[in-house]
Amino acid sequence: MIKTRFTETFGVEAPIVQGGMQWVGRAELVAAVANAGALGFITALTQPTPDDLRKEIEKCKSLTDKPFGVNLTILPALTPPPYAEYRQAIIDSGVQIVETAGYKPQEHVDHFKEHGIKVIHKCTAVRHALSAERMGVDAISIDGFECAGHPGEDDIPGLILIPAAADKVKIPMIASGGFGDARGLVAALALGAEGVNMGTRFMCTKESAIHQKVKEQIVANDERQTDLIFRTLHNTARVAKNAVSQEVVGIEKKGGAKIEDIAHLVAGARGRKVYEEGDPDYGIWSAGMVQGLIHDIPSCQELVSRMVSEAEDIIRTRLNRMAGLSGAQAAE
Repeated sequence: MIKTRFTETFGVEAPIVQGGMQWVGRAELVAAVANAGALGFITALTQPTPDDLRKEIEKCKSLTDKPFGVNLTILPALTPPPYAEYRQAIIDSGVQIVETAGYKPQEHVDHFKEHGIKVIHKCTAVRHALSAERMGVDAISIDGFECAGHPGEDDIPGLILIPAAADKVKIPMIASGGFGDARGLVAALALGAEGVNMGTRFMCTKESAIHQKVKEQIVANDERQTDLIFRTLHNTARVAKNAVSQEVVGIEKKGGAKIEDIAHLVAGARGRKVYEEGDPDYGIWSAGMVQGLIHDIPSCQELVSRMVSEAEDIIRTRLNRMAGLSGAQAAE
């Protein structure tokens, strides 16, 4: 196995993370990721109430004895969810690892750290990573422009963002956005990360609780099949390109669009129905450019094992050969 500061800090075998994903990060997937030796996260706000989150955590514990975590994403909202109650549910359930994301997580980080919980903060800019480091988080997940979900407004791809962050961030850092195979894992390690975070790739596994037709659509899509929506609202989101996303982009291109003009198209309930019923054109759903690198629907065990073994092979053979090292020299 590939050992890094990340695997050692969080007690996992593989430097691979399945981060939080709305409607997708459920116990069955997270447990399968954990049993494969990687680190999975239940998505707290997928659960309707803090009590439902407690039940989901218990369900995950019944399916694995390996480490797993919970994602808590903090976003500005007119009627925000009861974050403090979700936070308490995580603490009460004995979860030892939390992934925070979004808006100013200081109070959440402080509370989790009081209870000895390790925190990974996911962000899209070096300045935000450094801010989170000052807050006392244990690791950073740095999210490049290629990612699904919210890539931020700076539009910095991973090839620049990861080493730029690695130059300044002192705590372990994992790379997010555009990762789906062994080549990406080796590249991330070379750029200064300690592992990779994958969302879209884990959506497209046997244990992912979304409709088979959506998984097949991910396999069919290439790297061009995403749209950036909410650009004019300065809340950019990368989603799978479909009839609805194209309609949203069209409305925004006309200029002066307000959230009220597109709310009926981007409602979360419609996106959830995509995952449940399998019509990829029914609503907005998140997917990254990495769709162009996804060609099958493996189990989590198959995916993680394949990535690690192929990464080891790339490092041991292709890269060593390029450096002019023989097998014997490389082993020394």
